[in-house]
Amino acid sequence: MKTKRSTAALAAVLGSLAALGCQTASTPAAATTAAAAPTPVPTARAPVAAEHIRLQHILISFAGKIRGKNVTRTEDEARALAAQVLDRAKKGEDFDELVRTYTDDRAPGIYALSNSGVTPATGEYSRDRMVPAFGNVGFTLAPGEIGMAEYDPRTSPYGWHIIKRLE
Repeated sequence: MKTKRSTAALAAVLGSLAALGCQTASTPAAATTAAAAPTPVPTARAPVAAEHIRLQHILISFAGKIRGKNVTRTEDEARALAAQVLDRAKKGEDFDELVRTYTDDRAPGIYALSNSGVTPATGEYSRDRMVPAFGNVGFTLAPGEIGMAEYDPRTSPYGWHIIKRLE
């Protein structure tokens, strides 16, 4: 049993297919060949994830987040500082100098990581052994690119990580 609604919906679908140059049982071949042939759309391929990367980072933390460190800034101060340092890094300031000046981690803050499921090489950390946000950002960056892992108690519990992918 056909209803007006299902007939109208079917007609709309068939009309869309005809506009795209597709032939259906109810669209004559002449009608579809009169329209310009559709331009093929390339299929997007997912980028291949790197197996091994090297990163440098600046950790901007706040009071109570790093055991044994006397970080006194508030969360709001840390958020503002992280945004400022990220902006300076993206404008091309010397990343090594920014690390030495601002990191609440150890300078030079360089880590080699292997991706999930990849055996770490000598001196590398497995991505799965680091805080999730560190790898989540690091593995999305191209070499030379800078990004930031936002503070999140589950994925970035120490604060903000300003990350530069080296390799």
